[in-house]
Order: sequence, then structure tokens, then C-alpha cells
Amino acid sequence: MLCTGIAVMDAVFRVDRFPQPEAKTQASTFLFISGGCAANAAIAVARLNARARFAGPLGGPAGADPIGDRILASLAAEHVACVCPRVAGVASSISAISIDQRGERAIVNYRDDRLGAARPDDPRALVAGADAVLADNRFPEFALPICAAARARGIPVVLDADKPMQATDPLLASASHVVFSAEGLRAAAATEDLVAGLARIAATIPSFLAVTDGANGIYWRPAGARAASRHMSAFAVKSTDTLAAGDVFHGAFALGLAEGRGEIEAMRFAAAAAALKCAVFGGITGAPQRAEVDAFLAERLDVIEQTDLK
Repeated sequence: MLCTGIAVMDAVFRVDRFPQPEAKTQASTFLFISGGCAANAAIAVARLNARARFAGPLGGPAGADPIGDRILASLAAEHVACVCPRVAGVASSISAISIDQRGERAIVNYRDDRLGAARPDDPRALVAGADAVLADNRFPEFALPICAAARARGIPVVLDADKPMQATDPLLASASHVVFSAEGLRAAAATEDLVAGLARIAATIPSFLAVTDGANGIYWRPAGARAASRHMSAFAVKSTDTLAAGDVFHGAFALGLAEGRGEIEAMRFAAAAAALKCAVFGGITGAPQRAEVDAFLAERLDVIEQTDLK
């Protein structure tokens, strides 16, 4: 499976409470780990026993950008193959993340806009051996030709619409399946009501649509403007760290489709993987192995589909 978009280096601090202005905060744990929506999704796919590749721009060149070099080393350690153009004279993306006792996070990130000038050399070659593509919306001009090549092959294209975007963005129309964050959907649809937001987006694109809303579960609609919105509740777990949970969901959902699962089954598989991640501190380092997800699903029956929401 191919994941395309952003890769970041995350500096993660575990704190009792978030830092306050003009005060120092002591962290109990510090980690320097891989981050970024698509890169994290690729790691999640690899841990779920599938072949994973990541394509996305990094700073460079090699040896001159230690952040990019470390990102590539982290992905290689997770058995993720990379096709990453290096933009000379530019630093790769980095984030500082605080995680409190409830597992919630506060993030400060840095990304050089010049990374957005990179383009994939051969989109058709990138998707030639893939069974599905997962794209985030951080570098749309990089992802668009890859999504188009994947659609031409007839394979699923899942868009992680985490970053707020316009409803008219061509990247939305390039995907067979769009999964928003709650923030992303509210911005795209210009409404606080997630069900109404899905209906508004469904009037403009014919794709399968969904939105993840943390512990409130998933709202979704089958492809087609006339379809009714539905709801799937979240698995109940004790949350320790929500960092990368959405990325794990997106990667696992795309993998489920690549394996031939229907959308409901793929969402349940993804919800289980994301729930297991939330129970472990450490961002993407807490992404579960395939055996853990299979065992979890075998024991749990508490994700319920509800139909015809108004």
C-alpha cells in the first residue's frame, strides 16, 4: 500500500498539565519519534503486516538536513520503503508535542512552505504495485497526480482530510473515500453539525464520506448524494495518548479496503487499531501489531452501526 503526504519528526513531552505562559513545565517522559499523517499511516500499515511505502517531500540534501535524515531512518526501522524527493536548502518538518494526563495533546509545528514545490517523478510507477493509496492533504500538488494515477488503475484512494480545506478543493474529488477529522469537516462544510456537514459535501462529490469524532465515534455516508448518514460508535478504552490515533485509523481503513473488506468492516478494523493505539503512550510507537487487533476484535462487540441519521 502507498501512503503519500507529509512526514514529520515529533519531539514528544509527557506532562501533568499543558505549559502555561511565563512558566516552566517539567516533562516526565521525552520521545523523538516519526510523525506526520501519511508517514504515520504507513507505519500503521507496516505494523498490520502489510507492505507499506511512503512518498512525500523532505528537506535536503541528505547529510545537510538532519531532520529529514532522521525521518527516513525512523521509517526504514519500521520497514516502510520511501520515495522522498529532497528539496535543497530546506529543513524538513518538525513538531513539539505536549501530552497531558488525559492523553490530550497540544502541538507546535514547523513546516517550510517550499516543500510544497516538490512533485512526484512518476506517479504511475508509484501506484503500479499498490492495492490502495492513502493521501493526506498537507501537500496537495504532490498528492494529486498520485491519486489520479491510482484512480485510473481502479484502486481505492483514501483521503485523510485532517487539515481544514475548501469544499471545492480538487483533492477531495480525487478520492474514492474521504475521511475527515471533525475540525476538517466543520471547516470544509461551514457548519458545526457533522451530519449536516457530510450531507453538504455529499452534494458536491460522489465519494464515500466519513468523519472521525474521537470518543463520539464515526459518522459516515455511502457514496451517492441520496444516501443517508450513519453512525458507528467508538470502542471504549482508557485513553492514555491520542497522538497518531487518527493516522492509525486512516492507514488501517485504507488497508482494510485494499484487503477487500467492505467499508463497514474496514471502519471497524480501523476503529479497533486506533483504540489500541490510544491505550499506549508514545504517538505512533503505540500503533498495534496485527495480532493485537485481531484478538481485540474477536473479544469486542461494542461497535454498533446506526442508520438513517437526520
